[in-house]
Amino acid sequence: MAEKFVLKELCRYSLGTFGEIIYRNALFHPDDEAFVKGSKRVTFADFNSQVNRLIHGLQAAGCTKGDVIGILSWNCLEYMEVWGAAMKGGFILAHLSPRLTENELLALVEYSEARVLFCGSEFADMGRLFQQRIQSLKHFFVFGREVSAAADYQSLLAGSTDGEIEIHLTAEDPVAIFFTSGTTGTPKGAVYSHRQKLENCETKALGLGVQFKDRNLLVLPMFHIGGDSHIWPFFMCGGCNIIMEEVTFTPSAILQTIQEKKITDVQIVPTQLVALLNTPDVKQYDLSSLKRIWYAASPMPTEVLKRGIAMFGPIFMQGYGMTESGPNTTMLSKEAHNQAGTESGNPNLLASCGRPCLGVQMRVVDMDDQDLPAGEIGEIIVHTSRLMSGYWKLPEDTDKVLKDGWLYSGDLGYYDENGYVYIADRKKDMIITGGENVYPKEVEEVLYKHPAVYEAAVIGIPDSYWVERVHAMVVLNSDAKATEKDIIDFCKERMARFKTPKSIQFLSELPKSPQGKVLKRELRKMI
Repeated sequence: MAEKFVLKELCRYSLGTFGEIIYRNALFHPDDEAFVKGSKRVTFADFNSQVNRLIHGLQAAGCTKGDVIGILSWNCLEYMEVWGAAMKGGFILAHLSPRLTENELLALVEYSEARVLFCGSEFADMGRLFQQRIQSLKHFFVFGREVSAAADYQSLLAGSTDGEIEIHLTAEDPVAIFFTSGTTGTPKGAVYSHRQKLENCETKALGLGVQFKDRNLLVLPMFHIGGDSHIWPFFMCGGCNIIMEEVTFTPSAILQTIQEKKITDVQIVPTQLVALLNTPDVKQYDLSSLKRIWYAASPMPTEVLKRGIAMFGPIFMQGYGMTESGPNTTMLSKEAHNQAGTESGNPNLLASCGRPCLGVQMRVVDMDDQDLPAGEIGEIIVHTSRLMSGYWKLPEDTDKVLKDGWLYSGDLGYYDENGYVYIADRKKDMIITGGENVYPKEVEEVLYKHPAVYEAAVIGIPDSYWVERVHAMVVLNSDAKATEKDIIDFCKERMARFKTPKSIQFLSELPKSPQGKVLKRELRKMI
């Protein structure tokens, strides 16, 4: 392709669309790695060619611009191709979580009005069932195994040309639906346009300092907006994304891949950092290639972060956001992390999620939407051009969270005199015990300081005297011993009595979402 290159070719795809990026990289970096999984290597030219074949195949199957195509799969190279086809072919990709039950997925596919469904091989039977039950679902295709020709993904590609696409797209055309986690009700589909996704990529690439040929390790799932948002900044800058072969998070495999593939970047959630730090032989791996460890999805206990910095070095960064916000709205830089550890620095910075990103306005308001001063806790609201367009087919639900251009996050937090933002907790998770407000995150921070504690989560449970009491769910380190009294006494020495857990429950593990968030709704069901 490079041999035939003329400058005018760059004008083939509209500015502000992903088609422009995919085609541009194929022109400028045809032989450089775009994606790698195991021994399979996909160059930018390969990726562009596969995406073109898939678009032509979908068009032959009757799909047109604006149709929704769904994907139900773990991370894989085919997932990238389907995503690329939506980006370049004018389709809207609905990202479905394999962690959900059959009934939950059936409801989401029907809600999305998907015309086509792509499935990992382990979900083939489910795909057939959905096609039988959902009138709008006309086709489904299966990755990774021999199936009937009508449902074989490779057959769809093999029968298509890889010629460039003749389709007009604009920056405001919708390109993706990401579903909320459903922690506060039925999942809703957040819709994003090309412009909104690209602006988020540009902002994150700038904040991270991504360079050509950086190598990003995909650990988090692609179907979640947090995992997805860490892929395309590297693709945009000519970097390579390496996909883990294992579906489950295996610390030793992560460390081995970083060493072997010379990984520069990895994104994890706090619970995964805990697992990495507790890997017995973690110090034996050569991790010198790492430039950045990005963490997000849920608040990071500062004690865990301090251990991480001590183990892996001053390479940590983080951001705050949600499915509806792009997601990135704040960023805590490496410099801020490092400053917190100096004698002249502010150690509280490690508890911050950073300052608002470029192009983001943020406020902290009370129940009457009045702005609060520095240090006072209220609801965080966000305004940026990168917010979702709205919830798919749910205008009333959209109006509840998007008001006059501001996204109401449902998160409680505050900011300091230097503009750093701190998350106190989810609005719905705040505990009111004896008339006092208790933020579970604050209690969890203390619990993580106990040497026997591996993981901890705090919830409020009914109490005949206090109305609600502070209750802690604790997972101990494998070789540790501690009693309920030990942990309660430890907390009493370090916080106000009304904040101290009144009861402790020991568990073998904490229930988590696919993104690694502790599911407090599941913990409440245990009580």
